[in-house]
Amino acid sequence: MKNKSRREFLKLVGVTGAGLLTGAATAKGSEGLHVNNEEIGMLYDATKCVGCKACMAACKRVNGDYGSLSYEKAKFDPDGLWDAPTDLSGSTRTLIKLFKESESRWSYVKYSCMHCQKPSCVSVCPVSAMTKDKVSGVVDYNKNTCIGCRYCQVACAFNIPKFQWEKSIPQIVKCDLCKNTNLREKGISACAEVCPVGAIKFGKRKDLLHEAKTRLRENPDKYIAHVYGEHEAGGTNHLYLASMPFNKLGLPDIKPQAPAEFSEKIQHTIYKGFIAPVALYSTLCFIAVKNMKKHDKTDDHDKRKHDGEER
Repeated sequence: MKNKSRREFLKLVGVTGAGLLTGAATAKGSEGLHVNNEEIGMLYDATKCVGCKACMAACKRVNGDYGSLSYEKAKFDPDGLWDAPTDLSGSTRTLIKLFKESESRWSYVKYSCMHCQKPSCVSVCPVSAMTKDKVSGVVDYNKNTCIGCRYCQVACAFNIPKFQWEKSIPQIVKCDLCKNTNLREKGISACAEVCPVGAIKFGKRKDLLHEAKTRLRENPDKYIAHVYGEHEAGGTNHLYLASMPFNKLGLPDIKPQAPAEFSEKIQHTIYKGFIAPVALYSTLCFIAVKNMKKHDKTDDHDKRKHDGEER
């Protein structure tokens, strides 16, 4: 009776799981990319940047819970004129780098979260620790929800999110446009507020694009004729202008299609409603029931054999 009760329970769980799987399989994937130019962002003009690193200092000051002003990976350029960390890290949300081809051909470039229109980090996060604000468009991170899987690092086409390997209780670090600090108090990111030469312009994406295209039109010999981030990866809210090819500044060549379109289809089919776990559990239940039936048949055979021998 005990084995029979257990078998009935496993069958019930398996059937229930199959029902959930069938129902959840109809879940819809991504509805497609809809660019929202009302979201806020930044326009970085590399031709204006003087490499003063005021933005880096302001970022660390406003977000001081992520480490001191020390540049743990500082490295000088070949001429010994410029030092900076080699990459973003668990204590650096904003980074200014120098790229130099020759004495007459060089440029600074700013690295920080791109705040994508369709962020891959949000798409792949299994616990919604990465979120995108529906009004501002800010891509934010919740350390209290994060499970440390680091899928966001793998998914980001721009290699932005960083993990605090050195911390006993680590978390992901990335720019959030000072959402809970400077933006809330002053309506502007700290880096844009302190830039002494106006290399970082803060505002709505539509206004930033208009400003960028105006500069391109009025100074065609000054810039590469492209606004980086207008279409890359489905569009980003962190836009760039530069006089050097963007790939030479360390910005990747990315197609207009948003990588998150693909990952969201997976999230909305395989993982939505815990389809994958339910399917796995249902399969395990089926195997368990099958093995129990086989075991019961063996027991019945042994019992009949034993009864025959006693007779």
